Amino acid sequence: MKLLIKNGRVIDPAGKIEEVMDILVEDGKISKAARGIDVKADTLIDAAGKIVMPGIVDMHVHLREPGREDKETVSSGTKAAGKGGVTSVLAMPNTLPSLDSIEIIKTLKDIVKNTANVDVFICGAITIGRAGRELTDIQALKKEGIVAISDDGASVDNDELMLRAFEKAKKEKIPVICHSEDKSLSGKGVVNLGFTSTKLGLRGISKESEYKRVARDIMLAEKSGAGVHIAHVSCGESVEIIRKAKKKGVKVTAETAPHYFTLNEKDLLGYNTNMKVNPPLRAEDDVLAIREGLKDGTIDVIASDHAPHTENEKDIEFEYAEFGSIGLETELAVSITELIDRRILTWSELVKKISLNPANVLGIDKGTLGPGKDADIVIISPDKEWLVKKQDFVSRSKNSAFIGRKLKGVVEYTIYKGKVIYKA
Repeated sequence: MKLLIKNGRVIDPAGKIEEVMDILVEDGKISKAARGIDVKADTLIDAAGKIVMPGIVDMHVHLREPGREDKETVSSGTKAAGKGGVTSVLAMPNTLPSLDSIEIIKTLKDIVKNTANVDVFICGAITIGRAGRELTDIQALKKEGIVAISDDGASVDNDELMLRAFEKAKKEKIPVICHSEDKSLSGKGVVNLGFTSTKLGLRGISKESEYKRVARDIMLAEKSGAGVHIAHVSCGESVEIIRKAKKKGVKVTAETAPHYFTLNEKDLLGYNTNMKVNPPLRAEDDVLAIREGLKDGTIDVIASDHAPHTENEKDIEFEYAEFGSIGLETELAVSITELIDRRILTWSELVKKISLNPANVLGIDKGTLGPGKDADIVIISPDKEWLVKKQDFVSRSKNSAFIGRKLKGVVEYTIYKGKVIYKA
């Protein structure tokens, strides 16, 4: 089977490519990228005026299966991924039960094999039940195929236990992804501590609860010599701590999500529970610091933190609503609208942060259009505008923080291993 993409502006930072050219795909792999490819193909796509880039590698996705299939399934979540230009996802371990044993990992692998529409990589739990008391068998989980460990949604409070986790992860050559939150400081808070929490009369979550734990996680990683990846960075202090650690030579990478470089705490004044996320939306100064961190390379990765919830869990009083917003179908368009259009990032820099860098952090062979690589490709109309509507989401849950917003950038085609899995 041959697929030929003609006349697109191809952006592939791994190959230092940013020019108008053609891409030939044969049997699910990239055959070549060059100008004027003239072969007979089974499928021909004219990408004139469009961006052609590697499929997005989203390293922070909650697929909810097994256990909460009412919110999302591997099938529905990976269909949503395809619509958003995402061809590889990292499934986070806060399922029911947690991804903390060989048996559960095998169960998820079977589900993925039978129902996934894109590649699903698996993140194992650091501790049993993500309870922060006893380490999982990290070596056994790695043998079963996990590519990272995290207690996402929770942080391991015990320093000694976390240090041992780093040491084991180093031995197994897998990254530790840290949800950096000190619950003794964030407590029962629901929004950022400050102007908005006072105005809304809601309990606040201090920035200190994030950045103090970021500092601790980096310190333990440095002590062990392991690599650490800080998830969903939301505040300026965290960015500065990561920046300093990188300058010092610590093996640290970091991610943020589109809502942290787009929205701020004032967007919550209408009590919209779809904007209730963890960590919370911060102040405008923090949004600017996140953008600067993306611009100067302190923040390596953009990930959705796709967190689906049912209407029953969101359409209730703000204080009791679940934390989280879906993001697989909007992350690329929000990034184009907020980062490309504002000249914070170039196209090449964006593709690095959304495709190549996450693949490198996870040690997976994705995020590039090099010859012989999997033909995971997204074709985008970069200037086409669209309105985010609740009824248009493919995800089983509809809790998007961006409903009602006009965005730029439409995914026209998503190609996964040489097959068109989504067409606008």
